[in-house]
Amino acid sequence: MPKLGMEPIRRDALVKATISEIGRTGSLGVTVAQIARRAGMSTALAHHYFGGKDRIFLAAMRHILTLYSASVRGALVGSVDPRERLERIVRASFEPGNFRAEVIGAWLTFYVQAQTVPDAERLLHVYQRRLRSNLMHELRALTDDPAPLADLIGALIDGLYIRAALGQGATGKDAADTVLDVLDRMLGPK
Repeated sequence: MPKLGMEPIRRDALVKATISEIGRTGSLGVTVAQIARRAGMSTALAHHYFGGKDRIFLAAMRHILTLYSASVRGALVGSVDPRERLERIVRASFEPGNFRAEVIGAWLTFYVQAQTVPDAERLLHVYQRRLRSNLMHELRALTDDPAPLADLIGALIDGLYIRAALGQGATGKDAADTVLDVLDRMLGPK
């Protein structure tokens, strides 16, 4: 069995420390020194592995998106009914692993970062296209005009994350129920 080097272990520690620090402070004002300190290493080592704060933030969001993607895929296993699959996608968006304070804080930071950092903007567009594609796939079986509803559901999910980041949010279950209530109103009775 190959021996795992220190680089992947340290990178992972820095990514997790970034998510924790953003969640703790709730801002882009987190420094590489704070992240490195939380990860138990030097600022120089953090710069060595990532080259700067923007790259550490991007790695943290890639990590969050990887976990989110896995939770959506896991939620869809065994389901073939389009309405049930939509519900599972929405619920996965707000499950405790995806809708905890530090992850919500990282999302808010990511939205802000995407305004000025081209790589963050690209990553945000990848997420948005994937979510829209997943929603469109299920909505096509339920409505003749799925695009506006897919866009509305995506905007509601993002909006509920922003509200939660600003301290105005509900629980993950309540947020999912809000989105699903809108979906039911738009699609009509099951």
